[in-house]
Amino acid sequence: MAHIVITADNFEEEVLKSEQTVLVDFWATWCGPCRMLAPVIEEISEENKDIKVCKIDVDEEPELAAHFGIQSIPTLIVFKNGKPVNKSVGVRPKDDIIAML
Repeated sequence: MAHIVITADNFEEEVLKSEQTVLVDFWATWCGPCRMLAPVIEEISEENKDIKVCKIDVDEEPELAAHFGIQSIPTLIVFKNGKPVNKSVGVRPKDDIIAML
């Protein structure tokens, strides 16, 4: 399953109300480290069907980025039962991201 693009309109339904663990990637098209991390995020999405992978473009959704205090990208936040339970900033190896989940 590919990632789900999150907007203010679908954030509550896709992330907060999800029964699955959700990995949210805050990113931007112009961000080099974000582009480096993108294939890793896609791999995690393909290999872990029990995880919902979502991406939020901080330029398109500045309110969501501000709400979660995103100051640097890429930032990954793991949500369980609608609550953020883990966060990492910057490019991380795949194993580190899996461990966060």
